[in-house]
Amino acid sequence: MFDNLRNAFSNAAKSLGEKELNEKDIDGILYDLELSLLESDVASEVIDSIKLDLKNNLIGSKITKNDIEKFVKNNLISSISSLFDAAGTIDLFEKINEKKKTGEPFLILFVGINGTGKTTSLAKIAYMLQQAKYSIVVAAADTFRAGAIEQLREHTNRLNLKLVAQNYNSDPAAVARDAVLYAKSHKMDCVLIDTAGRMQTSKNLMEQIAKITKVVNPDFKFFVGDSLAGNDTVNQAREFFEHVKFNASILTKSDADARGGAALSIVKITSTPVLYLGVGQEYQDLKSFDKEIFLQTVFGSLSEINISKITDIPKLTPELTPELTPELTPELTPELTPELTPELTPKLTPELTPELNGSFSSDPFTGITDNDIFNYSELYEIPPPENDDQAIKLGIKIRQWIKQGRPKPSESKINNKTNNEFEEDSSKTEEIIDKKHKQDKEEEKFKKNRGVFGFFKK
Repeated sequence: MFDNLRNAFSNAAKSLGEKELNEKDIDGILYDLELSLLESDVASEVIDSIKLDLKNNLIGSKITKNDIEKFVKNNLISSISSLFDAAGTIDLFEKINEKKKTGEPFLILFVGINGTGKTTSLAKIAYMLQQAKYSIVVAAADTFRAGAIEQLREHTNRLNLKLVAQNYNSDPAAVARDAVLYAKSHKMDCVLIDTAGRMQTSKNLMEQIAKITKVVNPDFKFFVGDSLAGNDTVNQAREFFEHVKFNASILTKSDADARGGAALSIVKITSTPVLYLGVGQEYQDLKSFDKEIFLQTVFGSLSEINISKITDIPKLTPELTPELTPELTPELTPELTPELTPELTPKLTPELTPELNGSFSSDPFTGITDNDIFNYSELYEIPPPENDDQAIKLGIKIRQWIKQGRPKPSESKINNKTNNEFEEDSSKTEEIIDKKHKQDKEEEKFKKNRGVFGFFKK
C-alpha cells in the first residue's frame, strides 16, 4: 500500500541529501515533491503545509551534508504525524458504552457517494459490534437505489440482525426514525443507518442527508470514501463535511491503494480521523487505521512492519497443518520402507553378486577396463554383443580370460576345455542369465506397483 507516497518522500529526502543547501535548490526540490504528492492524491492544502514546515526547518539549520537525508526524513515524519495528531483519535466502543449507560441506543449514520461501499462497510461495522456483544438494529434508509434494501437484508440475514425497512421511495428520515423507536422499545444498544449514495455536487440530495441528520440526531456519522477514487474522494469528504459534519472516515479498497494520499488529505481538510480501512470483502476485513503503521509503510522498510496488523494471515495454518502432516507421514513411512528394503536389497545383492564374485551389477562389464574388452575382442575376433544375454556371456568370458593371465588364443585354456567343462560353464552362464531375467521381471513388477510420484498403489 501507499507506494507512490513512499517514493515521493524518499526521492525528496535523497535529492536534498545530494546538494549543498541553499534556498534556490530547496525550492526546486520542494517543487518536485509537490508534483509527486499531487500524483499521490495529496490535497494542495496538505502539500503547502508539508512544504512550509520542511522549508522553515531546513533554512538556517546547521547540519552536515551526510545528515541531510536523515534530517529531511525526520522532518517529513514529524509534519505528517502532527496532522494525524491534530485530528485526534476516537474510541467508538467507549462512546457506545457511555451512551448505553443512559439507556438510549447509540445511533451511527453512514454517508458517501454511490458505489464507495457504504452498505458493505455498515455490515462490517455491524459484525465488529456483534463480536463485541452489542445488540444491533439496522435501518434501510436507502429507499432510492434499486436492490439496496435486498442487499442490506442479505447482510442482516447472514449476521442474524434485525432490519427495519419500508417500501422504495419512502421517506429515508421516516425509516431511520422507525429504527430508532424499535431500538428504544427493545432496549437495543446500537442503530446503524444506511443512506442512499449521492454525489457531493447534488445540492438537493445533500440537503436531504442533512434532513435525516436533523430528524434522528445520530451520535456518530461515518463518511465512507473509496481509496482508489483519488482526489475526488478528498473533494467528496470536503462537501459531505460541510453538510453533515461527520465524525470520522472509513476508506474502502485500501488494500489496492498504491497512492495513499487520500487518508492524509481527509484528515487535514476535515480535522477528523480515519478510523477504519476496508481491506477485503469479508466481514472481518475491516482494520483500525494506525498512524504508526501508516508512517512505517511510507517511510520505513516493509520488512520492519508488523503485517499481521494489516492483514489476517493465520487463515492458512489450520488448513495446511492437519492435511500435510498426518496423511503423508503414515503413507510414506510404512509402505516405502518395508517394501523397498526386502524386495530390492536381497534380490540384487545376494542372488547376482555371489555368482559373479561380486563383480556384476546392472552392467555385465563392471570392473573390466576398456582395454581388456578391446584386446579380448581383437584377439578372439568377438563382435559387439547385440543383447543383454550376449553381453553377460562376453563379460564372463573376459573375466575368465583375465583370471588366466590374458593368454593369446593359442595359449588360452578357454579354447582347450573339454566338452564337460564347456557344458558346465555354459550351464552356469545360462543360470546367471535366467536369474537376470527373473530379476528384470521382479523390477518390472515392482515398478508397476508404484503410482504417480513413486507412491505405492493400494
